[in-house]
Amino acid sequence: MAEFSGTPAGTDRRFAVVASRFNEEIVEKLVDGALDALVRHGAAADDIDVVWVPGAWEIPLAARRLLATERYDALVAVGAVIRGDTPHFDYVAGEASRGIAQASAEFDTPIGFGVLTCDSDEQARARAGGAHGNKGWDAALAALELVDLFDRLDAADES
Repeated sequence: MAEFSGTPAGTDRRFAVVASRFNEEIVEKLVDGALDALVRHGAAADDIDVVWVPGAWEIPLAARRLLATERYDALVAVGAVIRGDTPHFDYVAGEASRGIAQASAEFDTPIGFGVLTCDSDEQARARAGGAHGNKGWDAALAALELVDLFDRLDAADES
């Protein structure tokens, strides 16, 4: 029985972090976490691009455009959608997550999902370097691990 798993390894790989400017104070912390994870796991700073978009709604379109270039081994998507008094939250959060998943599947490329969907600013801050860690870091770590796993699976197919 073969068993496969990836390890977070960024050496000689290219990444893009797609970040929403909406709720920028929170998202900047997510970006910092993602960049820290990528660099600590071997990615060179010159091999990482940060792409800012207006809001979480625009993340999937930017992700698709970036993946179409075939420049990147993986992306990390970060943003913060915080519930308000209208159903706007449901549409933005749902469609952003669906669009990111579709882009990843279409281009067969990992996208670490670090888009917060929170009920309050306090919940978002707790997940952007607070009591609940940094979900930007976690999303980058997932992307790193999947890239390595995919390489291992491809190598096994070739042998």
